Amino acid sequence: MNKKNKPVFYVLVVFIVALIIFYPKISPLLWGSGDDLPATRPSGPRALNVDAIVIVPGRLVEQINSSGTLIPDEEVDLAFETSGKLVNLNFDEGTPVTRGQLLARINDRPLQAQLLKLKAQKKLAEEREFRQRSLLSRDAISQESYDQIVTELQTIEADIMLIEARISETELRAPFDGVIGLRYVSEGAFVNVNTQIARLIKINPLKIEFAIPERYSGEIKPGFPIRFTLDGFNTPFHAIVYAVDPKVNIRTRSIVVRARYTNPDERVKPGRFVSIELELTEINDAISIPTEALIPEMDGDKVFVYRAGQAESVDVETGLRTEDRIQITSGLQPGDTLVTTGILQLRHGMPLTIDNVL
Repeated sequence: MNKKNKPVFYVLVVFIVALIIFYPKISPLLWGSGDDLPATRPSGPRALNVDAIVIVPGRLVEQINSSGTLIPDEEVDLAFETSGKLVNLNFDEGTPVTRGQLLARINDRPLQAQLLKLKAQKKLAEEREFRQRSLLSRDAISQESYDQIVTELQTIEADIMLIEARISETELRAPFDGVIGLRYVSEGAFVNVNTQIARLIKINPLKIEFAIPERYSGEIKPGFPIRFTLDGFNTPFHAIVYAVDPKVNIRTRSIVVRARYTNPDERVKPGRFVSIELELTEINDAISIPTEALIPEMDGDKVFVYRAGQAESVDVETGLRTEDRIQITSGLQPGDTLVTTGILQLRHGMPLTIDNVL
């Protein structure tokens, strides 16, 4: 260290020593007393920010959501009862038909000839029976002779009925009103009892088949109304349950239900997937809370309400449950402020700050 810097160094050392000695005495003058400094620790527990709702009685409905399928009211694969050559098709594909309408025919000319022959024989037998009856009334013939001609007439009549039945088997008629689908054969083809000609479907009304949990089997009965929705339609549809399967499916523990939809304009087609809603129990002035606000414990259920700036634990009893709401039968009153967030952090008597109240 050179001689020029030594005085400066000594002065700096003296200043530092003096500052250390006199700092405790002059610091209150520079910074004020310790009483003016802010507290470093809170005086009490910090308030928890939560959301809450005000309890208001309202309508509560127990609802079942299910899915199902639209099926035709009637459906049949059309086929002949006998075999032969297809000679006539009397329908257009995809068009409505009425019950009893002739749809197709196979060759019946041999049967028609037999029928004509039997009718001629019947006419002759009837004339003979008339003459024999006149002779019998005058005791000109025996009863045995008359009975013989009557038996012959009855046999011919039975043969005619048999041929007419066989002729009817060559005709394919619609068993009910409906819409006929696509045909699978052409005129001139040889068909038999296993040949499908077309499919006939009745789509007015339609049936809806769906399943519900077994515990609701006693509540859903014929006449129960349901609501269902379809993709592509903005408004829901309504139907009425008409049948409930008497047996529970042991694999799924569900029961099959069928409802009927009138389908007046036939715009809804069978085979489509539907979403179904069933409303069971309805309470108009129920006190209900969100499911997330309920705290289940070993000795019962409880909730937290906001009172006098603090969280207060309240024991409650529950009733009807839906997907997102629970009915409270005792413990809460209209106007109570129910805490809905921060449930796991709450303790009885904890100070609260309400951020949002619904």
